[in-house]
Amino acid sequence: MKISREEVLRVAELAHLELSEAEVVKYQHQLDSILDYIAKLNVVDTSNVEPMAQVVSVDAAEDASVADNPNPTFRGDVVVSCDISREVLERAPDAAAPFFRVPKVIER
Repeated sequence: MKISREEVLRVAELAHLELSEAEVVKYQHQLDSILDYIAKLNVVDTSNVEPMAQVVSVDAAEDASVADNPNPTFRGDVVVSCDISREVLERAPDAAAPFFRVPKVIER
């Protein structure tokens, strides 16, 4: 599957990116590689594979909540306060709490 130069330029336009000619060639190759890999994945027979919502099985996730878990890969969830919004806003160049003010970019 080959992606055309025009398709790369269209994607760049949609993302509001200005690409040099070297970048167009580079991204054309990268996007083409990604699409080739996806085509390979589409060939794999997944008819007997049950759909998943998590990468880890339910059994492994339940085991992870046990304090004496022999598998150190998993850890229990710990709630940690992370209220740094005031500090971040104080360092922002143009803030109107609780928001950042940024230049308008929709005019394109």
